[in-house]
Amino acid sequence: MACFYVFLAQGFEEVEALCTVDLLRRAGIKVVTAGVGSKTVTGSHSVTVTADREISELDDGFDGIVLPGGMPGTLNLERNALVQSFMKKAVETDRYLCAICAAPSIPGHAGYLKNKKAVCYPGFENTLEGAQVLFDGVCADGKIITSRGAGTAVDFALKIIELVSGKEESEKIRKGILYRE
Repeated sequence: MACFYVFLAQGFEEVEALCTVDLLRRAGIKVVTAGVGSKTVTGSHSVTVTADREISELDDGFDGIVLPGGMPGTLNLERNALVQSFMKKAVETDRYLCAICAAPSIPGHAGYLKNKKAVCYPGFENTLEGAQVLFDGVCADGKIITSRGAGTAVDFALKIIELVSGKEESEKIRKGILYRE
């Protein structure tokens, strides 16, 4: 079973994080939510959640990471050395690196989007350093998956499911939630 870490920093975008967690779990993908700095994390719209673990408790047993956007959540993720370490490990060992909204700026600043196709929240295009910036809702280039914002969160999660578990599983989840029927 695939395992994804979803990092939650103070000020994360709730829809992007929790929609992704929910849909991946429905697809049978193991998801571990990881609080950055604390297990109790409050999103950008004052929704407080308790993460499964603190980021310092995680190990190398993951198949992918998810970086939700939101402000100041994106900035708080980018400032965290462990987030940077997991992101580097994902890229160097060909694991999934998924980022939505403003969060694609994090791998962008780190140089991981060079010569890759990527998308982001409008106004963050210049942070996708070296990327071919597209304007689709979701973009997958190899194992790097990016998405534009809260309104594309379902599509983002379904794309992750498709790439990890197959198109049939992604379609099953889409139909199960009556998405775009």
